Amino acid sequence: MFIGEYQHTLDTKGRIIVPSKFREELGDEFVITKGLDNCLFVYPQNEWKVLEDKLKTLPLTNKDARAFVRFFFSGACESTLDKQGRVLIPANLREHSKIDKDAVVIGVSTRLEIWSKEEWEGYIDEDNLSYDSIAEKMAELGI
Repeated sequence: MFIGEYQHTLDTKGRIIVPSKFREELGDEFVITKGLDNCLFVYPQNEWKVLEDKLKTLPLTNKDARAFVRFFFSGACESTLDKQGRVLIPANLREHSKIDKDAVVIGVSTRLEIWSKEEWEGYIDEDNLSYDSIAEKMAELGI
């Protein structure tokens, strides 16, 4: 399970260090794709396969389903870590997530998320994210 928050900086080639705590579970090959909320999602191969199988069941006749599948798969790329534990984030994904230099890598159970530091700070700003409101909605879902 991925948990925690780590701050890192992209190098001049667009690479970021994946926290050592996450490397083993991430595996030798993994998938990076466009995430929601202007971040990137990083999936170990086994979790990517679970998501892929779920997305395959969406009806091709549904316009929103087609758009969602296109969004996820068009931005996806298979990646590996170099010997220093870095991963290259392709230019199109850096642009999507607005990552120029400072980034935050967070563990979110079955995946990692990579955020620009500015986007992450804006997201967790108490004015934008009301934990009380979220807790109430989770209670409605039985959590």
